[in-house]
Amino acid sequence: MTARLFAAIGALLGLLSVAAGAFGAHALRARLEPAMVEVFETGARYQMYHALALFAVAWAMDRWQLPHAALAGWLFIVGVVLFSGSLYLLALTGVRGLGIVTPFGGVAFLAGWAVLAWDLFVAR
Repeated sequence: MTARLFAAIGALLGLLSVAAGAFGAHALRARLEPAMVEVFETGARYQMYHALALFAVAWAMDRWQLPHAALAGWLFIVGVVLFSGSLYLLALTGVRGLGIVTPFGGVAFLAGWAVLAWDLFVAR
């Protein structure tokens, strides 16, 4: 896996996060209850955080050739799909059962950060 791929995916997720945030702020505010708009915005915010995290992964891969950085990157991507994706769907559909998926995305985010931190501390 190349650093450039993670940077490209980070850029795409960043673009989609800005689009989702604008959609939430302009199109959804009049259509959804405030709590669901907040849920949608949380998804967009965490998507942006982890789009930027993918740039950190790409940089760390190039800078230090970390052996597990790609795993961290994939965990961030899985986290965005599960965490942000489930929040978007929950807000748009109102199906509360989708909330069961969200914590799995959160665990993927945590695992990604843990792997990246471990790699930075112990890699030579």
